[in-house]
Amino acid sequence: MRLLPVTSLMPGMKLAKKIYSEEGLILLSENAELTESLIRRLKMLGLNYVYVADPRMEDIEIPEVITEETQRKAMDAIRSNFRQLSGSSVKGRVYPFLGKKFVNVVESILDDISSREDVLIMMVNINNADEYLFRHSLNVCIYTLLLGKAYGYTKDELTIIGLGALLHDIGKTKIPSSVLMKPDKLTDEEFKQMKMHTEIGFKLLKDEPNIPLIAAHCAFQHHERLDGTGYPRGIKGDEIHEYAKWLAIADSYDAMTTHRVYRSALLPHQATEILYAGCGTLYDKRMLEVFRDHLAIYPLGITVKLSTGERGVVANIHPHAPQRPVVRVLEGPDEQVLADPYDLDLSVNLSVVITEVGMEQAQENASLIV
Repeated sequence: MRLLPVTSLMPGMKLAKKIYSEEGLILLSENAELTESLIRRLKMLGLNYVYVADPRMEDIEIPEVITEETQRKAMDAIRSNFRQLSGSSVKGRVYPFLGKKFVNVVESILDDISSREDVLIMMVNINNADEYLFRHSLNVCIYTLLLGKAYGYTKDELTIIGLGALLHDIGKTKIPSSVLMKPDKLTDEEFKQMKMHTEIGFKLLKDEPNIPLIAAHCAFQHHERLDGTGYPRGIKGDEIHEYAKWLAIADSYDAMTTHRVYRSALLPHQATEILYAGCGTLYDKRMLEVFRDHLAIYPLGITVKLSTGERGVVANIHPHAPQRPVVRVLEGPDEQVLADPYDLDLSVNLSVVITEVGMEQAQENASLIV
C-alpha cells in the first residue's frame, strides 16, 4: 500500500485501509474504489492522507501499534465519558467511574504494546477532524506509553503515566465548542479561556478515588515548559513533574501531525524539527532523544526523493535505525518510471539521504495505482 495526500487522489484508485467516522463506524472499507464525490467527501472530513492500493507495494504492511479491538474500546470509552462530562458542572461533582473505566483502557493498551518488540511511534492520523479531542487523547496515551516503556518505567509507573496521558485534556470537555473548534485565530480572551483546560482538568481529577494524584498533575502541567514560558503557573525545570515533561512532547507532536480546522497536519520529520528547536528550553533533551530514537520519522508508504535524484516510497523501517529506512525506488533521476523497481536500504547506503518527503503529483503514475 501507499500513503498519498488526499489532494493527489484520483478516481479509480482503491483504498488500502479503512476510514472511520467520528463514532468509530467504518465510512469506507479496504478496496473501496474512489470516485470524484468520495474524494470530495474525504476532503470535507479534513483528512490529509489516506492509504491506497498499489501493485508495486503489495508487500508493504502498516503495523498497528494497538489492535483494532483495543482501539475501538478505547475510543468508545473516551467518547462516551468525555461527552458525559461535557454535560455536567465541575464544582462539587465526583466521577468515580473515570478511574475504573480508564485504568482498563490503559491496561489494554499496555498489553498490546508489551506483546510486540521494537514498536515505533507510527503516524499517520487519517481520521475525522471533528473527533480531534477523543483521538488526540488516545494518541498521546499510546505515544507516552511507548516512550515510557522505552525509558524503562515499571508497569505500575506506566499505568499512572498512561492515565495522565489519556486524561490530560479532560478539562477541554468544559471549554465551549465555539472556542475549541474555531477555524480562526483565537482572541486574547478566547485563548485565556482555552488555557483554563489545564486547571479544570486538575480539579476534575484530583479528588477521584481511583485516579492517582500524579495523573491529575499531568493534566495540570502538560503545557508547562522548562524555561517557564508555559502555563498555567509558568513553573520551570525540576518544578515540572517528569511525567508531564513526557506528555509535553507527545502532546505537541500529535497536535502538529494531526489536521485541525485551522491548519493542515505536519509530517513527522517537520514536527520533529520543531520539537528539537525547543530542545533544552521547552523540552527535555534526554527525553527528546528517546522520542527521536523510537519515532518512524518517515511513515511507511510515503513518497520520498533521494539525494541521487531518484524517487520512491518508504517500504520498511529499521527499529534500531528509524531515520534510515528502506526505500523502494520507483523513478530514476530523469523522473522516468522504472520497469523494475528496487529496494535501497539507507542504513547500508550511508551516502544517500532523503531530501524531500511527501512530494506527489496528482497525475503521477495514476494508471499503476489500482
